[in-house]
Amino acid sequence: MINSWEDIRAEVLRRIRAREWPPGDLIPNEEDLALEFGCARATVNRALRELALAGVLERRRKAGTRVAMLPVRKATLDIPLIRQEVEARGQSHGFQLLLQRETVPPVPVASRLGLAAGARLIYLETLHLADGQPFVFETRWLNPAVLPQPLPDFGQISANEWLLAHVSYTTGDIAFSAEEAGPREAEALGVAEGRALFITERTTWTAEAAITLVRLAHSPGYRVQTMV
Repeated sequence: MINSWEDIRAEVLRRIRAREWPPGDLIPNEEDLALEFGCARATVNRALRELALAGVLERRRKAGTRVAMLPVRKATLDIPLIRQEVEARGQSHGFQLLLQRETVPPVPVASRLGLAAGARLIYLETLHLADGQPFVFETRWLNPAVLPQPLPDFGQISANEWLLAHVSYTTGDIAFSAEEAGPREAEALGVAEGRALFITERTTWTAEAAITLVRLAHSPGYRVQTMV
């Protein structure tokens, strides 16, 4: 009997190992599997997402889910909760919402998120603090079409914390770079313009549409660590 996402994961693995779904095969979509297993689509999504993270499945937006040709162990990076990052350093977290507006994004942003011209997004600028000092300057584009309503007061709960608690993602991408601080980043972080900063850029998606594009400019001295 299927009672949980772990049960679905186990059944999908059984079918793959039994070659009912051989390498390269396109497996049934989430809706069909939810109907077969008598569960919510979100439960199926969680099981398939875990198998994709493990390298057993390959998921492509709008192209479906296939059994990996050469399953490999993948390195994974969880989306961090900035508050927890700060508290893990033994410091007190705070944040300030510096700007919030609904607007049409620049063409590069709309293109990266796969949105039609003229689509309106929510733009946020948030400064995260550690013991009252600048820690991360966050600029974020949010797609309200896929968010649960009503939206919270982002001056009371950061978008980072609210999204992780309330919005499930299917896929995403992340990039790291070292870049010179622009005028806005320099002002927010209290550093000289042109100072080298560690930058994280991330997009996340549901199965159908983009959720968010976020850019994190970390204060000097930031260090990232993950497990493989």
